[in-house]
Amino acid sequence: MSERDRTNPGAASYPSSGGGSGAGSSADTLTAIRLIAGRELTTRLRSKAFRVMTAIVLLVIIGTVLAFHLLPGIGSGGSKVGVLQADAALTQQITSAADAVGAHVDTVPVADEAAGRTRVADGTLDALVIPRESGRLQVVVQSELDPALQTALIVASRNLVQDKAIRALGGDPAEVNAAIAQAGVVVDPIKPPKQYDVQQLVLGAAAGILIYLSLMIGGQLVAQGVVEEKSSRVVELLLATVRPWELMVGKVLGIGALGMIQIVLYGVVGVGLSSALGTLTLSVGSAVGTVIWLIVWYLVGFVMYAFAFAAAGALVSRMEDASGVIMPITSFVIVGYVVGISVLPSDPSNSFAEVLSIIPLFAPTLMPMRLAMGGVPVWEAVMSLLLALATIPLLAALAGRIYRNAVIHIGSRVPLRKALARG
Repeated sequence: MSERDRTNPGAASYPSSGGGSGAGSSADTLTAIRLIAGRELTTRLRSKAFRVMTAIVLLVIIGTVLAFHLLPGIGSGGSKVGVLQADAALTQQITSAADAVGAHVDTVPVADEAAGRTRVADGTLDALVIPRESGRLQVVVQSELDPALQTALIVASRNLVQDKAIRALGGDPAEVNAAIAQAGVVVDPIKPPKQYDVQQLVLGAAAGILIYLSLMIGGQLVAQGVVEEKSSRVVELLLATVRPWELMVGKVLGIGALGMIQIVLYGVVGVGLSSALGTLTLSVGSAVGTVIWLIVWYLVGFVMYAFAFAAAGALVSRMEDASGVIMPITSFVIVGYVVGISVLPSDPSNSFAEVLSIIPLFAPTLMPMRLAMGGVPVWEAVMSLLLALATIPLLAALAGRIYRNAVIHIGSRVPLRKALARG
């Protein structure tokens, strides 16, 4: 065994492809990339940091799903209201009033007032409604009454008083209510607005958060790995066996596979648990489609950004300098995430977010959120994906040149102009 092999036994496992200048066969190239990617994947899979981080995110996902399932009103986006079993008229009035004001209210029959108060106290009901002789409705809550529910109950109370007055005058409240129900405004939009489900909005926000975390963590792992190899001079030994671009591609693919394992795990656990508990009532096709798009956009986004992170990491030799060179890259990820998480949940049809989601550098965070929320035209989804795919070879070529010229320079930061110069 040579002195180089005794210093770094791992380097001996890579097939020779002519070092930094040899042409090498395509079989040797693929073997080298596969071995490098496998080494990155297995090393990081065994790391305690990976296991702890994955476990923490899984616990957060499970806790969020359980919170939506157990806490009243969160999963459904509405309120559960208890009504005495014998009071069918009140139940009908509350339902009609809630529909009229656009509130989501589910009425639940209770045996008596005591049973209803008990269910409000333990949190299984948001409110208990009890009619009084004066025509007022007494509402029992834990602490505060939801404003939307309060509006619906005020309308219901007024309708009950109105019905009582109609009966006193000898009229039929049913006929009067039917006539009133026919009155209203008919809206004739030239361009009908898109309809969004609350659960789709939540699913879209969750997809954006997972993509953002995966791109940020995975990208920084790539940059830090490059800096570590430079600072420890391991890269010099590796480049004696494989070419720079093979080392870069192998590192990107290995860490990318690691991130994909996490994304698939998060998606399956989150969607599977939500569906099993009944918290997620979307169709299986919609839920599975969201997970598939999440995986697709993670792969596209990670490969796109990972090459840029690898190139940035090659510019410096100290870990404390890494944050400075990767900041311009992370800013694109952050901007896309901030726009998506702050704009899309309240305004899914926002024009600015729609345009931004087609631009390749912002698409990996914005487009999966829009796809999960629904209502994305097919041509927008296809164009966004094609543009992102077309950007990958351009970024890979640019990053490859920077990596090749900068990774062998130990010491001070390599100027970008020098790194871009033709070798």
